[in-house]
Amino acid sequence: MREDDTEGTFLKFFVSEYREHDGILLYEWLLERAKKSGLHGGTAVRAVAGFGRHGVLHEETFLELAADLPVEVSFVASKEEARRFLDLLQAENLDLFYVKFPVEYGFLPE
Repeated sequence: MREDDTEGTFLKFFVSEYREHDGILLYEWLLERAKKSGLHGGTAVRAVAGFGRHGVLHEETFLELAADLPVEVSFVASKEEARRFLDLLQAENLDLFYVKFPVEYGFLPE
């Protein structure tokens, strides 16, 4: 680990592209809520195909332009920021699948 690296948490959430929370697309809601909560960055990436716990395959085809594809929403945060954000989501009573693992992060140039 480099001297200026920081230990933190990588959070990734998997949501359906058109799923909403409080009238807002869930991936947008997660990004906005994270920003308001003090996280310093987040990314939403739309998948080309995927399936979830129900086993239904969603994929984009030429004929099906409105496919409800998976969206990955990810954040790198301090351990405390990640804990607070997960607590906030728990209080919202959201049904979300996520992964969380430790990371080292930093900025270049030093």
